Amino acid sequence: MGSWGVPAFSPPEVLLLGPGPSNPDPRTLLALARPTIGHLDPRFVQMMDQTRSLLRFAFQCKHSMTLPLSAPASAAMEFAFVNLLAAGDRALICTNGVFGQRMAEIARRRGAIVQCLDFEWGRAIDPEAVQKALQIGAPPRLLAFVQAETSTGAQSDAATLCRLAHQAGALTIVDSVTALGGTPVEAGMWEADLCYAGSQKCLSAPPGLAPLSIAPRALEQIQMRTDSCASWFFDAGLLDAYWSESRQSRSYHHTAPVNQLYALHQSLQLLEEEGLEEAWQRHRRVHKQLLEGLGTLGLQLLPPEEERLPQLNAVLVPEGVDEAAIRRRLLLEHDIEIGGGLGPLAGKVWRIGLMGYNARPACVERVLLALSRVLERSL
Repeated sequence: MGSWGVPAFSPPEVLLLGPGPSNPDPRTLLALARPTIGHLDPRFVQMMDQTRSLLRFAFQCKHSMTLPLSAPASAAMEFAFVNLLAAGDRALICTNGVFGQRMAEIARRRGAIVQCLDFEWGRAIDPEAVQKALQIGAPPRLLAFVQAETSTGAQSDAATLCRLAHQAGALTIVDSVTALGGTPVEAGMWEADLCYAGSQKCLSAPPGLAPLSIAPRALEQIQMRTDSCASWFFDAGLLDAYWSESRQSRSYHHTAPVNQLYALHQSLQLLEEEGLEEAWQRHRRVHKQLLEGLGTLGLQLLPPEEERLPQLNAVLVPEGVDEAAIRRRLLLEHDIEIGGGLGPLAGKVWRIGLMGYNARPACVERVLLALSRVLERSL
């Protein structure tokens, strides 16, 4: 206890099965406690280069500008729009949940002319509707969409959406925050122009970093801009000067979160050791296990089977059940956190995440047992 009488904070051990963060692998937590060194130390710079290489593996691309932004994933979303949009540009944005709506809000604040293509919450984006919208009038500067909509548990066909955008001459921004490491993200093959994610979901690193990758076509257009980026901190050129592997010495940009990067580096090493295909299959296996268990409890998922995101399950709340009370009891009585619904789904769904290190049979068994006990006492 310090001189002000404030005790040290000692958090409980909670099983994080909500929309994020997920529990890091113990080896990743140990990486956080390694000695802090300078963010321009040549040994740290070497680790930075390794992290970039590991991120290219995770994104399945060879893009030179692939790096972790020193900020949460919502900041990576803003990074994408301030670098690829100028005031007056047209942007076609698909909205089928909270995070598509957030994309539209950021684009409006950038001064873009925003056209929202709205879809039902809990459903994937319809490529045919996108194709029709792209063919009306002048092509937009970019098409933006959420591959894995965290607010609804719906997964969209990123490969097809990127192809349609390119055929129309538009750039693409792909939100893969809840996808990376848990379901296929193939930014290179998709030719996604800017794809971003978060450290705290299926990568199972602590929150606070946002991996992203910019394709050469988009990077060239950024470099050709005649005006300055609207954000100094998120200026892609300035960040590249700090992260670039081609430079003999890095240009100071900001003090990087050294220990957070240790943890991300460790989590990416663990992903490489496991292999992407096995990681994707593991997430599908535990999703199936959860689905079977929910069925015995009489519970169903919101999205149709073919549109479901394995690592984020939006469970329909039975009629007459206080969903917030169930979540509260799971947390206080069983040390398990699950998420509630957002926007029009508030009070209507629980969001159960099985991400990264938590995509294990033991986690599914524990949450199903706790949920059955809590529901039994509430009905």
